[in-house]
Amino acid sequence: MRGLPGFVETERDILGRPILIGVQQRVEAEDGRDLILTIDKNVQEISKNRLLEGLEKYKAKKGCVITADPKTMAILSLVCLPDYDIEKYYLFNENFYKNLAIADLYEPGSVFKPLIVAAALDEKKIKPNDTYNETGQIAVGEYNIKTWNDKYEGKISMTRILEKSSNVGMVYIGEKLGNKKIYNYLEKFGFGQNTGIDLEGEASGYLKPKANWYPIDYATVTFGQGIAITPIQMIRAFASIINGGYLMKPYIVQKIISKNKITEIKPQVERRVVSQMTSEIIRKMLISTVENAEAKWDRPKGFLIGGKTGTAQVPIKGIYDASKTIASFIGFAPANNPRFLTFVILYEPQSSQWGSETAAPLFFEITKDLIVYYGISPSQ
Repeated sequence: MRGLPGFVETERDILGRPILIGVQQRVEAEDGRDLILTIDKNVQEISKNRLLEGLEKYKAKKGCVITADPKTMAILSLVCLPDYDIEKYYLFNENFYKNLAIADLYEPGSVFKPLIVAAALDEKKIKPNDTYNETGQIAVGEYNIKTWNDKYEGKISMTRILEKSSNVGMVYIGEKLGNKKIYNYLEKFGFGQNTGIDLEGEASGYLKPKANWYPIDYATVTFGQGIAITPIQMIRAFASIINGGYLMKPYIVQKIISKNKITEIKPQVERRVVSQMTSEIIRKMLISTVENAEAKWDRPKGFLIGGKTGTAQVPIKGIYDASKTIASFIGFAPANNPRFLTFVILYEPQSSQWGSETAAPLFFEITKDLIVYYGISPSQ
């Protein structure tokens, strides 16, 4: 980064002329500094190329790919497209300058479900093999909540609720957790607050005051609707449930090098959200969610990968438009000791509205590339 020139500050008279016998102060020049980023240019290139392919293949309006080290929340890649040409920036309007990953508010959908499940596990309100009798739609006040395909399997486990992404099952888990705990965990996961990432323009999202919540709000938030968050908040919260339980501050600057000093930026723990045991349990449940997903993806053979799809309808003037969705997939590998966590979001894909048919296949293409790049073997 470029330095600053030195100058002399001088007292001036009412006409702006220097007063030669007045007070003068010399401001020394400041040398420039080099920034060493956490961004890996190869991971960034993989993400950008794959996202370009995905936007074209799935006919999405826009999209983002964020990859982080879940243990530290060092950002390894951050790509949102379409973007602007830095050499011809004046040809683009201000909408292109917004960093969607940190400034765009959206409803996350089913990628949010593991957070609520982890909270219920941590509070010992559920165990993975506990069962719920999924028989049909459930009423919450004047609203009816159903599964995405309005099909029901009867007695299912808590793990199966994640595998089949059952909204009614998640409402049951939310009831077991309780409204007060739901809200408390939303705060613990950092929603409604800035993550503090070292980039300009971050939005804090919106978490309604507790006094303004209704029973339907507590029901829908269990499956990621009715809450406004940013993608960076989502990946940070998800990292906390797979890294041993720690909410980390995301960052992209690794070192600051000046003339006589090197400042190294250390990973920063914000707080503990869930226990080590809860983290291990939810990782296994997320592995099962990938292994037993209804969609059959082209996954890298021999590797354990955990993750979750999401499909959220887009609210327009207070009404959800079923034809417009935000499709996503968040996943990690290798699952038992995650090397990377990748979050893929596609806004309004036209080839299919479902995250399982758009964002998930794109995630697995990126994952295959990263497995090769990092030299990860199936035994890891």
